[in-house]
Amino acid sequence: ASDFGERVKVIKADMSSMGDLEELKSKLGGETFDYVFDNCSKKPEGAGKAVCDAAKEWGTKVFTYVSSAGMYQPDANTEFPMVETTPVKEGAGQNLFDQYAIEIGLPLVSFRPQYIYGPKANKYDYIDWYFDRLVRDLPLPIPNDGNQMVSLTNSEDVASLLACVIDEPDAAIEQRFFNCGTDKLYSYNDVAFMCAEVAGIEKEKVQLEHFDPDDFEKTPFPFRPTNFYVAPDMAKAKLGWAGSKSSLAEDLPWYYEAYVARGGPTKSMKGKLGSDKEICFLSKTTLDDGLGSVWDKFDPLEINVSDCKPLVEG
Repeated sequence: ASDFGERVKVIKADMSSMGDLEELKSKLGGETFDYVFDNCSKKPEGAGKAVCDAAKEWGTKVFTYVSSAGMYQPDANTEFPMVETTPVKEGAGQNLFDQYAIEIGLPLVSFRPQYIYGPKANKYDYIDWYFDRLVRDLPLPIPNDGNQMVSLTNSEDVASLLACVIDEPDAAIEQRFFNCGTDKLYSYNDVAFMCAEVAGIEKEKVQLEHFDPDDFEKTPFPFRPTNFYVAPDMAKAKLGWAGSKSSLAEDLPWYYEAYVARGGPTKSMKGKLGSDKEICFLSKTTLDDGLGSVWDKFDPLEINVSDCKPLVEG
């Protein structure tokens, strides 16, 4: 609040254990709001339902909800980028939230972001997956041929898009659903080589291990095995959004510095490379000293000798 002086009043409340509308109103001290931005609710229950009910009571002008593009269900005939009319998982919590907000008559504007990163992000899995393996000279198991496209969006660009509803409330409410993301695309292989470059790793030393995802029940790869990306065309057309100012290529240097500061290169990888080992079983890569599997240094196989029976008794 100090950054904005007396222009902004900040009220902090634990939303995770919120019970109902009356509890929410009590924690807010009777304040009402013309504009609501909900970046917390996952379904219309508990605090999520309470926020909707409160906004309805307040007569909120615009209710902006941060949903997720992860609920899209593309099929073999889907063209990319996915548009806002792409079918969604009916039972997804975010979709149920959208439907409840519409049902009670809120002026809902729902944004569907995808793969967000940023200096203050609370999830690093997407890009860290690459660095975790690159800095340890490990193979990168990438599904199919790695030419699938992905859009990784800086959180500051997401924020600028959400803010557009203030200037264009009528157009936002009329359209209601907006994809939220950059239109600067990279392939999975591109991301690997860009990460290697900022980490000071020569391209020739990057070990890409492409595999058929149908052969494995689950893999740790952070993205879908197929194309799965959106574009912000609707937001540009309806809300006048200028587009993302950031790009992954330009942001990776500071991201890598932050990765190092978080202890990324030295953190334990124990128990995190099992699927990698399975996928890359046929890889001939070994440690420089030739003592064993390339993964043993970071995720060694542990055997309890007390459970072993001697081969010869006597």
